[in-house]
Amino acid sequence: MRAVTTSIRHIAKLAGTSVSSVSRVLNNSGYASPELRHRVESAIRTLNYTPSKGARMLRGAPSRMIGLMLPSIDVPFFGILAHAIEQELFQHGYQTLICSTAENMDHEARYISMLLAQRVDGVIVASAFGSIEHFGVLRDAGIPIIAIDRELSGIADDAVMADHAEGGRLMARHLIDLGHRAIAIVGAPAHSQPIQLRLQGITAEMAKDGIAPAIVAMAEEHSFAETYRLARELLASRPEVTAIIGTTDVSAIAAIHAVQDRGFSVPNDYSVVGFDDLPEAAYVFPRLTTVAQPIRDVGQQAARLLEALIEGHQTGDASRQGAIVKVPVTLIERDSTGPIRS
Repeated sequence: MRAVTTSIRHIAKLAGTSVSSVSRVLNNSGYASPELRHRVESAIRTLNYTPSKGARMLRGAPSRMIGLMLPSIDVPFFGILAHAIEQELFQHGYQTLICSTAENMDHEARYISMLLAQRVDGVIVASAFGSIEHFGVLRDAGIPIIAIDRELSGIADDAVMADHAEGGRLMARHLIDLGHRAIAIVGAPAHSQPIQLRLQGITAEMAKDGIAPAIVAMAEEHSFAETYRLARELLASRPEVTAIIGTTDVSAIAAIHAVQDRGFSVPNDYSVVGFDDLPEAAYVFPRLTTVAQPIRDVGQQAARLLEALIEGHQTGDASRQGAIVKVPVTLIERDSTGPIRS
């Protein structure tokens, strides 16, 4: 113990504060002002101090580790989201264990066991499935949980997501205002809660004008190849269609390629709109009209909300009520949509 105590004293001296203040920052126990935390963390980095994980576990101190469970990180949306969350947590002294479940429920269960063994202080979850009972062990262990990009009813009282239904309404209204009535929808994955919410928004907005989607083509696998195949099929089978809604930017970009590969053009022959506003959306040809969800903002808000939840959990503050945060979305008009062809 002497080596650890001496190190803490060195940190306190370099940071110009007391040993007890350094302990509060290290253990995330009690209040520490942002200015004090910054000084202590700077001193820790300067001295290259790493407290023993075993010692932290023996005295019941926070692990300063967070679990992040995502369906996939090779999908651009989740890659950006993971980066935003990891950076936000790192800035506040947390390390992030990123778990890519490959949309496999068994993978989710195994990662949950690992996170319990690592004594994580909290978990951020985007589950790919409707069945979420296996997350109950995290809740029963008293681990703070934040749902992200979709709700986790019965497991997490807090969630941060884009307003998916509103995004669906924006896509449909944009095309309707351009004169389109024969509108097809292509996308994936069909079981995704955010995709289902976007579909609800699209169909509700179209119903206001007394119209329904000409066809809804949904795949289980969210890939360019699969949504390209679906777009090719709907173009061949439904010649009356004049506009295509991609439930994601990946789906919309696949639809643009399908249109062009059949010898037609966007937007002269078909208008195409997407959802996400990935970086690629502004560089595909033609540039993609899309609903922009603030991916990094969603990630940062989820990380901050989890930090507040952890602090309340550690201080025994049970007064806070859960919240479902829906981050506003906006339509970005570019070159892939235009008035209905004559």
